[in-house]
Amino acid sequence: MKLRLGIPKGSLQEATLSLFTRAGLRVYTNARSYFAATDDPEIECMLIRAQEMARYVEHGALDAGLTGLDWVLESGVTDLMYSKQSMGKVKWVLAVPEDSSFQKPEDLAGRIVATELVSFTRNYFASRNVPVRVEFSWGATEVKPPLLADAIVEVTETGSSLRANHLRIIETVLESNPQLVANKAAWADPERRRKIENLAVMLCGAMAAQGRVGLMLNVRKPDLAAVLALLPALKNPTVAPLADGEWVAVNTIIEEQTAWTLIPKLKLANAQGIVEYPLNKVVM
Repeated sequence: MKLRLGIPKGSLQEATLSLFTRAGLRVYTNARSYFAATDDPEIECMLIRAQEMARYVEHGALDAGLTGLDWVLESGVTDLMYSKQSMGKVKWVLAVPEDSSFQKPEDLAGRIVATELVSFTRNYFASRNVPVRVEFSWGATEVKPPLLADAIVEVTETGSSLRANHLRIIETVLESNPQLVANKAAWADPERRRKIENLAVMLCGAMAAQGRVGLMLNVRKPDLAAVLALLPALKNPTVAPLADGEWVAVNTIIEEQTAWTLIPKLKLANAQGIVEYPLNKVVM
C-alpha cells in the first residue's frame, strides 16, 4: 500500500524538496501537475498549500503531510497525530506603526487587525477579552497599516521586512515550526505508520544536519584534554585509539559557523590531520 504524502506548494516547496533530497528521498515534480513521483515506490506525493494541508490529512485524502504548527492551529483541525520538529522556527507577531501609541494588545480594542492567520488571531484576542475586527489579508500585509488596518499579525524570521515598512513588534503571538501530520486511520495501520515513522526519522536527521559539519582530527594523548576542552559536541566527542598507542582519533560534530575560529585553535593545541566534512543527516 502506497503512502499518500502532502508536500507544501508555493514558497515552502523548494526548501521542502531540498530537505527531502538531503534526507535521501528525491521527489520529481512537474510544473503542470499537482502530483509528484519519488524514488521510493511506496510513497506518492501531492503538492498542497500548507494552509490546507491539515484539513486534507484529517479527511483522509492524504495519509500524512508537512505543514506548520501555525496552519494546524489555524485550520481548527484536532483529529490528527503529529510530531513536533525543532528546526525552522518562525514567529507570528503583532505589529503596529512605529509612530503609533499602541504599546500592548489591549490598546487595539475596537481597531482593525489584518492577517492571513484569521481564526488564530480572533481566538488570541478573544482569550484576552479584547474586541477587535480581524480582516483577512492575502499578501503584502506589511503595507496595510495605517490606512487599511491599525495593526497586523504577520509571520517573520528576522523582522527586517517589518522594520522596512516602519512597523514595530509589540508581542509574539505564536511560534511555529514544521510538523509532519498524519491521518489517524493511517497512523493506526501498522504498515503506513512504519513508513511515516521512517520518513520522520530521515527528515529529522536532515534537519538536524543543517548548519553543522563533522570534524575529525588526530592528537597525542598528552594533548587530548586541551583539545577536548575546545570542542563542543551534540553529546561527547568520539575518541578512538590509533595504531600508534601515543595517538588517538577524535570525531565530533560542530556548528559550521564556528569552524572558522575553532580549527586554528585546535591546530595551536597540537591537533593534526584535521578534516572538516559535510553532513547530510544527524540522527539522534
